[in-house]
Amino acid sequence: MLDLLVTHATLPDGASDMSIAVQDGRIVEVAPGLQAPAHETLDAGGLLVSPPFVDPHFHLDATLSRGLPRINQSGTLLEGIALWGELKPLLTAEALIERAVAYCDWAVARGLLAIRSHVDTSDASLLPVEAMLEVRRRVAPYLDLQLVAFPQDGVLRSPGGLANLQRALDLGVDVVGGIPHFERTMAEGAASVKLLCELAAARGLPVDMHCDESDDPLSRHIETLACETQRLGLAGRVNGSHCTSMHSMDNYYVSKLLPLIAESGVSVVANPLINITLQGRHDSYPKRRGMTRVPELLAAGVTVAFGHDCVMDPWYGMGSGDMLEVAHMGLHVAQMTGEAGMAQCFEAVTSAAARVMGLRSYGLAPGCDASFVLLQARDPVEAIRLRATRLKVVRKGRVLAESPAATATLHLPGRPDATAFMPPRHRGGNVTK
Repeated sequence: MLDLLVTHATLPDGASDMSIAVQDGRIVEVAPGLQAPAHETLDAGGLLVSPPFVDPHFHLDATLSRGLPRINQSGTLLEGIALWGELKPLLTAEALIERAVAYCDWAVARGLLAIRSHVDTSDASLLPVEAMLEVRRRVAPYLDLQLVAFPQDGVLRSPGGLANLQRALDLGVDVVGGIPHFERTMAEGAASVKLLCELAAARGLPVDMHCDESDDPLSRHIETLACETQRLGLAGRVNGSHCTSMHSMDNYYVSKLLPLIAESGVSVVANPLINITLQGRHDSYPKRRGMTRVPELLAAGVTVAFGHDCVMDPWYGMGSGDMLEVAHMGLHVAQMTGEAGMAQCFEAVTSAAARVMGLRSYGLAPGCDASFVLLQARDPVEAIRLRATRLKVVRKGRVLAESPAATATLHLPGRPDATAFMPPRHRGGNVTK
């Protein structure tokens, strides 16, 4: 007897009336109209069942700290960094852990079950690192959390920057990070990329660098990152996050850069909500969009994912942990309004993000973890359009969260009271035992 049988599901690829059989926390069969005895059944009612949402770029150590010690009045990246510097002496492990765990609760409720979080290693105390390691331990039963050793103040620019980062890796941080555009000079930025990639190669670790988070078209550290990835044989283990300078680069230079990134096997994470907010702040009009060239990167064969980056912190006072909101903004900023483009935006917060994080056993196929989300939508485009309700969130065969269907009761003149569903005709989502 199966542990769980999901019936009448629509999958992201458009397959309909599909059944998903679950045993011992794994998917054992996916087929149309499957009939089998099960301890639990979940009738999806024709609605969308998706793999979990994945956030490949976040800052869990800063989340939910908005207003501490003050608000970012200019809305700029640099004031946000300065604010974080003011906040660091006031941090306590207890507060860091409490805010991060609270955010993880928000994430699970929205079907977000995997997060890659950059954690600041600049302070010699490594307080944020030790706090986030404790958070990783606490949330492990229900959320996959990867930590990136992130030298916020610059690995070469700050005293002890490299030693602090190495100690963070020794404590068990998963990924080598960097911020080359924040080093003192372009040359030092390039040197930091080389140094950190060599460190990752020696330790057998992945790399995820804040790369060219700037409006400066001459900030070209993604080029160095791609070259170092090729030189050191790190293909498939390296990601460049942000890459916003690319939106201001000369088209001829970009025509050379895109093939280099693709050949190197480097992936790219854009952060639509934050890129559109922080970039272009020095422009009058017209204002630059501030996000990297997502359609062009995809056309070149580069894996591109979307991250949330920030929620209620010194850089961004909004957000709720909803990756469909991220996809919605990405779709608009990148003008990816064709059917294929909208589907790619959904993949950017699911399957593509999972590839960036190197998640194993992810997906809706036999052998994968039985982790998925039942959405109140009939397809990925509708899910993005409505920021669809997460009716059920399942991890390894166990329901972690559930929400009632979004409905409205109408009292319209000349008509009887009626209940409207968003989307209409929802009939599924009930668990029976």
